[in-house]
Amino acid sequence: MFQRRRRRLVVPEDRGPFRVMFIHTEMVVGGAETLLAEILRKMDRERFLPELCCLKRFAELGDVLKEEVPAFTGLLRNKFDVGVLHRLTGLLRERRIDAVVTVGTGGDRMFWGRLAARRARVPVILSALHATGYPVRVERLNRLLAPITDGFIACARSHSKFLVKGEKCPPDKVFTIWNGVDVNRFRPRDKGTMRARLGISPAAPVAGIVAALRPEKQHVMLIEAMARVVARLPEAMLVVVGDGVERGAIEARVDELGLGANVRMLGTRHDVPEILAALDLKVLSSKMEANPASTLEASACGLPVVAPNVGSLAETVVDGTTGILCRPNDPAALADAVAGLLCDPQKARSMGEAGRELVCRQFSVEGMVRGYERLIEGVYRAACRGTRLVPEEFDRTMEAERERIACELTGRAVSAGKMS
Repeated sequence: MFQRRRRRLVVPEDRGPFRVMFIHTEMVVGGAETLLAEILRKMDRERFLPELCCLKRFAELGDVLKEEVPAFTGLLRNKFDVGVLHRLTGLLRERRIDAVVTVGTGGDRMFWGRLAARRARVPVILSALHATGYPVRVERLNRLLAPITDGFIACARSHSKFLVKGEKCPPDKVFTIWNGVDVNRFRPRDKGTMRARLGISPAAPVAGIVAALRPEKQHVMLIEAMARVVARLPEAMLVVVGDGVERGAIEARVDELGLGANVRMLGTRHDVPEILAALDLKVLSSKMEANPASTLEASACGLPVVAPNVGSLAETVVDGTTGILCRPNDPAALADAVAGLLCDPQKARSMGEAGRELVCRQFSVEGMVRGYERLIEGVYRAACRGTRLVPEEFDRTMEAERERIACELTGRAVSAGKMS
């Protein structure tokens, strides 16, 4: 039923750039979408020609990206629209796509994207997954398409293990590509200047969170933790960046606890690097995470991170060195960690500096983009040989690449990231 038939392949040296279609449902402002935008913008145009397909609508980020890359939308008209398969297959054939990457865990994008790629005989079929369970999972129908999928992309080592154990992805098809951030855009800046723009006192102890206002992020619990912080530090503030379905519940809890003067709800913002510069630390309160880009962005800006020890956070937040990992779902533990760092600026600065060095070494956007490029090319080359790329082979090809990128960035970006 799922036998793959690829069109005749030409080795990379004898062909032009790879045409890569990234398929999502809609490009709302979120962590996975921000990472995809970086990939679309930074792929080597001499070797790759990226395109974007939003099955339902472009949304905020899509409206921006459609001016930068070939972009398509409106192929899925409703939940039961099976005609999307015919339309998407036609699009992939018309655009002569060489690789399809579905973005997101489960759902229409993963199902129809891979089926259409198979019908269009696309040589490379990949799925990038960013979640760790609730509220999204790889459903049974999507699991049935594993045989026609060349690879499932995880964003951290522990996330790879979750995809195998929790989502039942074949272990020999799970590849790890670390999330990455632009360490030149996200860098330390003058705190006083940024606080003046936001109307925040230079002396106030300030924590901040950048995350969509969704239930799994547990902003309400964070507000409860913040009440404990304010009891110890009456001038403390929490800056909340993001929007979503939980906004009303969050604002209601702020009012109930009398924190109106201590919590700033900024909504969706496009100047996140500047906002991060105004903070003393970044906080996260989620019940689960994969490898959140917002945490890496904060570290790149020289901020310590306070977060629950869930998902892959222990791989990007070194407890006691670049931040503090606390018990999940525990507002008291979260409050203690936040208040402790706000009361010890020297320790917070030291952790922030260590965090930036870590991001420059291991979690740069250059390394992430190169990983996608190498994976696409590696799967294609293996198909040319009549074989299949396996994770161990991919990891070996990436080791030297990561070292080279790290040496370049730690020499250039760390020094460039000093206060400006």
